[in-house]
Amino acid sequence: MCNSRDLFRTLKAGWIAGLPLLIVPLTAAQFRPPAVPLVTHDPYFSIWSFSDRLNESATRHWTGAPHSLTSLIRIDGVAYRLMGVEPRSAKPLEQVSLEVLPTHTNYVFEGAGVRVKLTFLTPALPQDLDVLSRPVTYVTWRAEASDNREHQVELYFDAGGEIPVNHGGDPVVWSRFQLEDAVVLRMGSQQQPVLQKSGDDLRIDWGYLYITAVKDLTAGHESKSTQYVGTRAEALRAFLETGTLPEADDLRGVEPYAQPLPVLAYSFALGKLGSQPASRTVVIGYDDIYSIEYFHRRLRPWWRRNGAGPADLLNDALRDFAALEKRSEEFDRLVMTGLREAGGEHYAQLCALAYRQALAAHKLVVDLDGTPLYFSKENFSNGSIDTVDVTYPSSPFFLLFNPQLLKAQLRPIMDYASLSRWKFPFAPHDLGRYPLADGQQYGAGEASEENQMPVEESGNMLIMIAALAKAEGNPEFASHYWELASRWAQYLKEKGLDPENQLCTDDFAGHLAHNTNLSIKAIVALGAYAKLAAQTGHESTAREYEELARGFARRWADMALDGDHYKLAFDRPGTWSQKYNLVWDRLLDLNLFPAEVTRRELEFYKSHVNEFGLPLDNRATYTKIDWLAWTASLAGTPEGFRGLFDPAYHFADVSPSRVPLTDWYDTVSGKQIGFQARSVVGGIFIQMLYKPEAWKTKWEGN
Repeated sequence: MCNSRDLFRTLKAGWIAGLPLLIVPLTAAQFRPPAVPLVTHDPYFSIWSFSDRLNESATRHWTGAPHSLTSLIRIDGVAYRLMGVEPRSAKPLEQVSLEVLPTHTNYVFEGAGVRVKLTFLTPALPQDLDVLSRPVTYVTWRAEASDNREHQVELYFDAGGEIPVNHGGDPVVWSRFQLEDAVVLRMGSQQQPVLQKSGDDLRIDWGYLYITAVKDLTAGHESKSTQYVGTRAEALRAFLETGTLPEADDLRGVEPYAQPLPVLAYSFALGKLGSQPASRTVVIGYDDIYSIEYFHRRLRPWWRRNGAGPADLLNDALRDFAALEKRSEEFDRLVMTGLREAGGEHYAQLCALAYRQALAAHKLVVDLDGTPLYFSKENFSNGSIDTVDVTYPSSPFFLLFNPQLLKAQLRPIMDYASLSRWKFPFAPHDLGRYPLADGQQYGAGEASEENQMPVEESGNMLIMIAALAKAEGNPEFASHYWELASRWAQYLKEKGLDPENQLCTDDFAGHLAHNTNLSIKAIVALGAYAKLAAQTGHESTAREYEELARGFARRWADMALDGDHYKLAFDRPGTWSQKYNLVWDRLLDLNLFPAEVTRRELEFYKSHVNEFGLPLDNRATYTKIDWLAWTASLAGTPEGFRGLFDPAYHFADVSPSRVPLTDWYDTVSGKQIGFQARSVVGGIFIQMLYKPEAWKTKWEGN
């Protein structure tokens, strides 16, 4: 049997030789994600499994800090672990499959005569902002006998006290209350320092974690549940012995460092279980009360915009579970079908893994006038908020699924750049450090041009504004900010063809003068501006800038040519780089660059692909998964795309770096270089945008 590496070498050899690609059908369960999304909502409420099996390690926040969720199943009086590593005395039930879909993560376990499917549903439906913004995940157990016998079965679930604090030892308080016929457990930090910290490797330390259960509607089974707020040690001891939880909550309150970890715990008695399956569902939610500081005013999460509170959040979640489960299943089916058609099974599985990650690196809030604003966090990079060159690579995701969310990311940058405090003729890089969006901090901030990205960010903004106009079918957003867009176009006219010694989005590689790929971005951005000018009635400006962009593209082809490829920098013969910015020339129907440029580059890339992908350029063996997808999409066919992008799937499938999908890794070793859990993985959805109908697809109710 051919292993993963042998298969890669076979596929690569055939691709380089121009032979048809061998398409090997694989089931979703065969894919081994480097980390698995479980509860994924925003940069603070984001819990993952970092291992192959859910019951071989503790679950973690995307940063790697423990955010423990624990689940056991008790079969005929014997307890087995489903999730987490406590208690060690309980054996893990064998995990037989794992499937990651856009909104679902499905585990199946089997042993002791019982099969149980454990599902995490985050109904991240991008065209329904009310549902998308709810910080609620459903955890469902569906159990049945697998040996034609009856078994006495109980379930256990808890959420650890590390989740609502920055550090696991920080003091917490807990309580419970009744919500109609549901019992709700609540836990939060004792001090509640709302929006008092900013930075990268941080967890939330304000707001409250909630656990409740969906009313059991399964016929023929006992519907008994118990709840407990107290220490995990006591909760587990009671469940192991009796299949239920302690009769009374732990009322000792805060005793930091003097007691085992406190938890919110639920147990369910399924009674005698046979071939008729039984299911139970808990709701895990988080209310952060205030989410973002935007120019020194605190903004609420979107779901709170009409005065809703935690009771409304949980009531809505309980009421809508069945409908959202059905809608999410249909959404997953439609998206996976489209992904398979665009790039094959491997592509579909990798995009499914990236889907919730792309969304969970953002927070949707409401401005004081009711406008939705969508703020990204630059995870494990520098913690910047609403970074333009993070929005740019993730933009294909939002253009595909809901352009309103892209507009909600662009608007804060446009408004900031319109202020007198932003005195530069180019676009900003960011708005601060998450969750405080009070003004740029990258480089020299507002003080000087030093260590900024003038060509990069100006080009990014103009390209995204043009793409937004295409997706929405009108240039209204561009018209509103026309003076600003024109200022940036003028800057690119003067500085874009042959950029000075500037940083680009790949700033980890350092400053580079005469960057040919950055020049492409500027030229495409000028063409995009020309198209916007035509759409907004600025005819003479449209003609001027289209002619300028076409002239620049012709000059670029001569200046960058280096035999059988194009250079990394105009003044550096013998170098090369991925020209991923070319994608927008085709996607925006600009057609500025000769087709020969793309053909020549793609042919050159074939002899430079390593086991885990094409390096970013000749200076190092690392790559970026978003840019790799953009470069691969230039091939113009699903087969050509797979030839360049399948190594990225291979990387995710075997990489020893067990973290939420990194976008920056080594193409030789398959190891993470840096970054993880970032929104830029949304860029791999770009292959879908080559289908004209994808720009207008309604992903629900087609």
